[in-house]
Amino acid sequence: MRSDSTFGVKAENSSGFLLWQVTSLWQRRIRKLLNRKYQITHAQYVLLASTYWLSPYNNEVTQNLLVHHTKIEAMNVSQVLKKLEDMNLISRKGHSFDVRAKAVFLTEVGQDLIQKAIKDIEKIDADFFNKLDNGLADFNNSLLQLISYHDD
Repeated sequence: MRSDSTFGVKAENSSGFLLWQVTSLWQRRIRKLLNRKYQITHAQYVLLASTYWLSPYNNEVTQNLLVHHTKIEAMNVSQVLKKLEDMNLISRKGHSFDVRAKAVFLTEVGQDLIQKAIKDIEKIDADFFNKLDNGLADFNNSLLQLISYHDD
């Protein structure tokens, strides 16, 4: 049996492993709610919520904009958008000036669902992350800093 010191790193000192654990615990709660109450996946939620958040600032939310905003790979975004379209939660129409792009719009059903889901997810987030008390702002700033350093 190897001890942690064999490799010079203990699990509790591995930022990546800790991030994995926290993400897994948080996502478990999110998935349970989304699956039970809304019958959507976490990725579907993220793309619906992102479309909802980006729409007031962008007349036409594109797949590329969603890729950049969510950090989900383009192929996965395309597959999830297709499924959301099949579920009548979004519609895609030709972009007004980029003939290669399609604009993504929430349907009435999609808008109603995401407005309710965002409220529920925000409650889960508050319960999960507010355990950090005064450290929450620093935690969020650290995450934003990592995103800005590594955003392609």
